[in-house]
Amino acid sequence: MSVEDSDIDPRTCGDSAASYVLGALTEPEHEAFRVHLESCAVCREEVAALQVVVSALPSAAPQVSAPPALKQRVMASVREEAARGTAGGLEGAASGAAREPAPRSRRRPLASVRWGPALASGGALAAVVAVLVIALSAGGAGTRVIQAQAPTGADVSLRVTGGHAQLDISGMPQTPPRRVYEVWVKRAGGAEPTDALFTVTAKGDATVGVPGGIAGVKLVMVTSEPLGGTKVPTSSPVIVADLS
Repeated sequence: MSVEDSDIDPRTCGDSAASYVLGALTEPEHEAFRVHLESCAVCREEVAALQVVVSALPSAAPQVSAPPALKQRVMASVREEAARGTAGGLEGAASGAAREPAPRSRRRPLASVRWGPALASGGALAAVVAVLVIALSAGGAGTRVIQAQAPTGADVSLRVTGGHAQLDISGMPQTPPRRVYEVWVKRAGGAEPTDALFTVTAKGDATVGVPGGIAGVKLVMVTSEPLGGTKVPTSSPVIVADLS
């Protein structure tokens, strides 16, 4: 398939590379660009170059925890909003009871309860913010780190948090010219592509998120593949992380 045969405008060839690497394309756009990569060396090189930058971004940002004072302020706000909501609810219930007696036998099914208005209230919103603050200040609670098999001299771990996974790589050899690393997952069947392609820095470092959830995944693997990636592995895995 050539550039002319694809849905990609030859005049803007390469413009979608950054969005592709960042996962910002829609599903049809992603698939069209993925097919386009199979026959376009320019875009393959652009994707490989951008992936180096994207892979280095997480490690460049300092890891911080929410200060205790912020957590205390948010929790105080939550308690205040909850108190207001309870008082308002009691007043509303009292006035409603005066107007109309409550039905004796009708019970609204749980599945029919509309949660939208409740979540739109200030108290519920503050509660959600509080959960986020507590999660941030917990410093990675619930995170599982799996040491992966890797080439001699390389250190690779798979960080699993909340159903998502990320590969933390250091000391990995550079890929040969016109090749990239590709991430695969293995469930019950064969290896499944994730569309995650990357190269490593001069020091062999990279941070790569595993696209999609990891429900049912037994292995996360990395192979060396031609630019643009492949649908099936063409080489033996150089990184293997066992989740079982």
